[in-house]
Amino acid sequence: MGGQAVQADRLLRAWRGDPDIEAWLVPHNPLPPRPFRFAVSVKYARTVVTEMTYVPLLARELKRADVVHVFSASYFSFLLAPLPAIVVARALGKPVVVHYHSGEAPDHLARSSVARAALSRTDGNVVPSSFLAHVFSSFGLSARVVPNLVDLGRFTFRERSPLRPRVLSTRNFEPLYNVACTLRAFKRFQERMPGASLTLVGSGGEDAKLRALARDLALRNVVFAGQVDPDEIANYYAEHDVYLQSPNIDNMPVSILEAYASGLPVVSTDVGGIPTILSDERHGLLAPADDDRALAAQMLRLFDEPHLARQLAANAFGTCHTYGWPSIRTQWLDIYQERHSVN
Repeated sequence: MGGQAVQADRLLRAWRGDPDIEAWLVPHNPLPPRPFRFAVSVKYARTVVTEMTYVPLLARELKRADVVHVFSASYFSFLLAPLPAIVVARALGKPVVVHYHSGEAPDHLARSSVARAALSRTDGNVVPSSFLAHVFSSFGLSARVVPNLVDLGRFTFRERSPLRPRVLSTRNFEPLYNVACTLRAFKRFQERMPGASLTLVGSGGEDAKLRALARDLALRNVVFAGQVDPDEIANYYAEHDVYLQSPNIDNMPVSILEAYASGLPVVSTDVGGIPTILSDERHGLLAPADDDRALAAQMLRLFDEPHLARQLAANAFGTCHTYGWPSIRTQWLDIYQERHSVN
């Protein structure tokens, strides 16, 4: 349900029935054969049996591929999923394109000589933002930018007039997304806007901690909606008027693009690749990382300057065609055809 998995699912759905491409998924976490399934619930053993199932599955499935599109995150997951796919594809003589998503790339590539070596030996690297392309370049790695795909047919743009203090966040509850800062910013915002509400869509390791923080801050009208199926997420954007997020590390969050497509003005921290898709005071409002006071002040600006809020939302919506399927399809088709023809 993370951003990378959602992008893989959207691409697979979009390619269905396409006259030029047949696409299928080789999961990195396949179910082991029945005699070994008990190990799925055992720490460490789960990793071993999953890899023992995954690698032979790769060898079987990649034989019939013309191009191998490898989704990649960072750190240990890189070793478990992308690296075996790269190695098997190269052994079979298949062109391989690595689609790298993680906003933690600066630290990951600095630490991992294995990742740097693997990425230097692909037939192409693709990243969703110019931020990551610059990171790759700083390590001597080339990368082409193809933005994340947004299913624009699921979202309906609506001008918020008057703007209501109904705030939405759709980031998972993990440290790098710093949802605690969102709660602290909402506390300051609610002091000025007593009737304000906040809906948190997401789940993760900090769930209990964040619920406790909401109680400690004596917040009102806060809803923990839990994990929401991507097919249902558009309903949450439709029901709210402001989008707020406060990550410490990020790349190109689809959540911002979904807010654009729905007409919500966006307030965010200015980390990672976010400024490459959100120009401050043009497509939304930015604040420094972990600065709940500045985030709250930016949210209040939307209500103090309603014309600004409407203009930001309109400008942001005007960029959405960049992330729609016609544009994304052309870019991926070019990449696949180039790699196939070279090999």
